[in-house]
Amino acid sequence: MVGKQAQAQDLVHSEGQNSSIDYSYDIPGSMPGTLRINASASPCEIVLIDYNEAKAMRLQVESPLTCADYLDTESVSWVDLRGLGSEDVLTQLGEVFSLHPLLLEDIVNVPQRPKVEEYEDQLLLIARMVMLRRSTTGFHTEQVSFVLGRHYLLTVQEEPERDCFNTIRERIRTNKGTIRKHNADYLMYALLDSIVDGFFPILERYGEEIEDLEDEVVANPTHQTLEKIYKIKRELLTLRRSIWPQRDAINSLIRDGSDLICDEVRIYLRDCYDHAVQVLDMVETYRELASSLMDIYLSSISNKMNEVMKVLTIVSTIFIPLTFIAGVYGMNFNTDSPANMPELNWHWGYPTCLAVMGAIAILLILFFKRKGWFENFSSTLRSRE
Repeated sequence: MVGKQAQAQDLVHSEGQNSSIDYSYDIPGSMPGTLRINASASPCEIVLIDYNEAKAMRLQVESPLTCADYLDTESVSWVDLRGLGSEDVLTQLGEVFSLHPLLLEDIVNVPQRPKVEEYEDQLLLIARMVMLRRSTTGFHTEQVSFVLGRHYLLTVQEEPERDCFNTIRERIRTNKGTIRKHNADYLMYALLDSIVDGFFPILERYGEEIEDLEDEVVANPTHQTLEKIYKIKRELLTLRRSIWPQRDAINSLIRDGSDLICDEVRIYLRDCYDHAVQVLDMVETYRELASSLMDIYLSSISNKMNEVMKVLTIVSTIFIPLTFIAGVYGMNFNTDSPANMPELNWHWGYPTCLAVMGAIAILLILFFKRKGWFENFSSTLRSRE
């Protein structure tokens, strides 16, 4: 039974990473609090940063049991768990921090919808973190879970390779800003603000891609252009599914009034909420632009087809009278009948017929040029080249 659960979770997780976010679900009949460890999950790494206004230390620990010695009231302890590949480590983590089984389930069984839940002396916040890919287009997305206590903050990430928290770590190490002067709730705000701000570079890149696609759709739309539009629409939908519930979660932190978050930090969270609203507005704007690109693409293809049909019509119209003349003289009724075509026996009949056909073609070309159709014909040929 456990193997089937793991296989089902692997399928959901892999599909979510490749296309969009497919949120986690419980296997029917499973016991609440069941942990489903993904077979491809990264090994667990634990980094402890313990600080106060006077000093700060960073320590990489092997077991969550080591962190218990630092959970005191004299400093703020930031325990950063990266990777979800060890059930023993996750179980020990739940014991050290006295995590509710349902809370631990939400952390481990990824991905979850961004949300806020309050437990006894603890606050759970689940967020989506997105980062640009370095080598290719698109972005990475993963779940980041925050467990806020009185004097500690536990963060759980899916992958150890990347995150957007290096600036926060550097500010703690160098004592820049006011992080070391505040409690763990301010640290959670700083990390959450870093996650929300990480959406802006991605949206900036999509804005540039949409501008390039606008020129391509108008100038030379192809089947590859259509694929690019669909790709952008899917990825923008993934961003929307990430930031929409995240905005509501931040609003819940401001509105519900948890004892673990002071009034000063709520003021900062309002600024974070404004950034989330701005991100959502940009995502909606780019989605509308991407949808309008589809309409422009269809219009461009239709116009291109009309130009092609116009070219074929011009060519056909020029050759219709020539074909008619060639057909009439191709009947070869060369008899002694008085109704016979006399020009068949003329000495200059053949050159005269060719001259008449050439004159008709020239007159038609001049007529089309005067109407402006010949200019469209020339522009269509240039665009095809």
